[in-house]
Parts: sequence; structure tokens; C-alpha cells
Amino acid sequence: MSRKNSGFAADLAAGIDLSEEVAAPRRSSIAANVLTGRSNRLADLASGAVVNRTHELVDPSRCRMWAGHNRDYALLSEERCADLIESIKAQGRQEIPAIVRRVAGDPDHDFEVICGARRHWSISWLRSHNYPDFKFLVDVRAIGDEEAFRLADIENRARDDLTDLERARDYLRALDAYYDGRQRTMAERLKVSESWLTRYLDLARLPTELTCAFSEPQELGVRNAIALKALLKPADRKERAFREAARLATAQENSGHPMPVLDVIKALALAVDPPTKSGSPKKSGKPETIASAGGKPILRIEGADRKGIRLTLLSKGGASRQEAEEAIRAVLDQHWV
Repeated sequence: MSRKNSGFAADLAAGIDLSEEVAAPRRSSIAANVLTGRSNRLADLASGAVVNRTHELVDPSRCRMWAGHNRDYALLSEERCADLIESIKAQGRQEIPAIVRRVAGDPDHDFEVICGARRHWSISWLRSHNYPDFKFLVDVRAIGDEEAFRLADIENRARDDLTDLERARDYLRALDAYYDGRQRTMAERLKVSESWLTRYLDLARLPTELTCAFSEPQELGVRNAIALKALLKPADRKERAFREAARLATAQENSGHPMPVLDVIKALALAVDPPTKSGSPKKSGKPETIASAGGKPILRIEGADRKGIRLTLLSKGGASRQEAEEAIRAVLDQHWV
């Protein structure tokens, strides 16, 4: 013990035995460590090394969905949320907070949900089905719309329960809302390739005159969009595709039996390019070149005969292997029986 500390201890506790005197520096050391820890924590917070989040347990009825949310809340159901409902019941609480921000000027709501529509729906459902004490766990953030869009996209990009069509429509909305229609800027902000983003935008841009042929449009994926987009040019092929789509929609509604997605695509492709009267495949005419979104040639359809389709793979055209694989899949979706 230092001379200064010895004098201080002697003045306060004369006659204390040796064991107690030795214990004093230990308590001082613990206190010093606590103060040092608090000091380091404050320094980390100030520097941004640690972010202090505000989590609250709230009534889900006081939360509304953000207008830019990338999930169609109306499509949520007990079936789509069954795994989450069972998890919350087993844990006795919601484990992962939803991301929300505060709203002003709305007497019915205090927050809007940026990420966590399924969690909101599940807690609301449980509260109305014998679990009235469950609360909605939220992480309150102060963020703008573009940042909210990117945050929601990052959280949901790897989720299987968010359909390609929901994600595609969200991207198309965000393209004009946040990036002035500049696809390259949007791809850079999302840290994805332009070709990857193009495939989703193509899916979102498919006309309803074509997608009406599918009883469950939410089942359409980005790979399907490649085959469907090919049916829209030139104008006479697009017109035949629209007529066939309307016919298929009526037939499925009347029969009550929805067709699988690939069967619908095959029917549309057959209506657009019908076989000759002899029943043989359409004879080769002018070769058709399929290009990437950036205009790079990928493959050329030379023609068809009784034996099949003849293709030339343009491997030196400048397109990527991924784009080539997707173009080949599109041809398979159209012609493979």
C-alpha cells in the first residue's frame, strides 16, 4: 500500500486488522476497473465503434406498415407465418426485434414498420388467438426512406418466404422513388450487378395482360421472366401471347384447376410460335440472336426441324457465363417438351 493510501486508511479505520487492510486495495481495484470499463464504453459509443440501440415492447396495433415495405402484407396468412408463430410460442416471446421508426401526426399509430412485417402479423395474430400478453419487440431507428429501403432489402434478400415478384416490384418502385430511374446508381447502392438487378426489373415490368395467365403470379420467378419477356417482340407475337393469356386465365377460372407455371409458359410459347400444319416444328427462317441486358450477344437460334432446335453459343460475344446459362434456360422453358 502506498504511503498516501496508508495514511488515508489509518485515519478512517484505526485498529483494523491486517486481513481487512489488505482487502481495501482489492475493492479499490474493482472500482477502478468498473470506472475504466464505463469510460471505455462511453468512448466506443462516441467513436461509433458501438451503437446503442433502443428496443421497446409495444402494442402492434400502434404500428403501421411503411408505404415502401417490400412485402405484400395482404398476402400474409397463418400458413405463411406458421414457422414464426410456433417459434414465438415456444420461446414465449419475439426474439428478433423488428426495425421501426417513429411517426408524427398520426393519432392511431406511433411507429411504422421498416423490416418485420411477418413478425408484426404473427404477434397480432397471437394476441387475438389466446396470447393477449405478447408484445411487439421493435428496434427504433431514425432513418430516411432510401436508407430504409436498403435496410429492408438487405434483411429480406436471402429470405425464401419473400417472393421474387414482391422483391421485383419493390425494386421497380424504388428505382424512380430514390434513384431517378438510374439503374446503375441503384445497383451500386445495393452492391449488386446491373444484370442481376435487370432480371428483377424485367419481372416487375411484365404486363398484366400476360401475367393474368398465371393463377398465382407470386409463383413467378426471375428465371421465368426471361422466357416471358421473349414472347413480347415483335408486336404480332405479343398480340398472340396476350390472347392466349386471356384464354388460359378464363379456362383456369372456369375449371377451378390452376396450371403449373411452366405449363402456362409452354402454352404461351406454343401460341406465339405455333407449329406448321404438318405438325413438325417451325422451319428455320431468319436466325434469332438473344442478347444480354447490356446488348452483348449470348446465343443464336438458327432454326428448328423434326430433330429439335439448333443453337449457336456465342461464347466470345462479351456476355457472362451466368447470362448465358439463363438464356439457355429460357430456351429450354420455351421449347422443351
